[in-house]
Amino acid sequence: MTRTIATIGYQAATMASFLRALRDAGVELLVDVRAVASSRRPGFSKTALAAHLRGAGIEYVHLRGLGTPAEGRAAARSGRHEVMRAIFLEHMETPAARAELEALAGLVEARQVCVLCFEADPSHCHRSIVVEQLARLRPLRVRHLMPEDE
Repeated sequence: MTRTIATIGYQAATMASFLRALRDAGVELLVDVRAVASSRRPGFSKTALAAHLRGAGIEYVHLRGLGTPAEGRAAARSGRHEVMRAIFLEHMETPAARAELEALAGLVEARQVCVLCFEADPSHCHRSIVVEQLARLRPLRVRHLMPEDE
């Protein structure tokens, strides 16, 4: 059976539009794949985000091992997305990343999952690589959520 997995970036979102996008997509579990789950955006750091999600009836899990290493984050910030991609693909070969990818595969089997990172454009974000790698383990359909304010 082919499962659907969603991805979302909160870069341009308010908390209201972010939660609305998740609810509208039927997300039951948000999987945070940031290496560092803190944010300058109010409400999007790990503890506050988990509380907002809990209030919306959505579970939260942080899989730090699926986050981009520091040098990959620096490349992404400077717009060198191909460099970030190469760094992250190398990282995905590590035992820790492979183990967390397997954990994510198990979560996707049981629930409607959405993978979270910062970048609004999924083509510039490592979360797209995470779901590409995951699709090699399980048949998946990917849906990129784009929170919009009304």
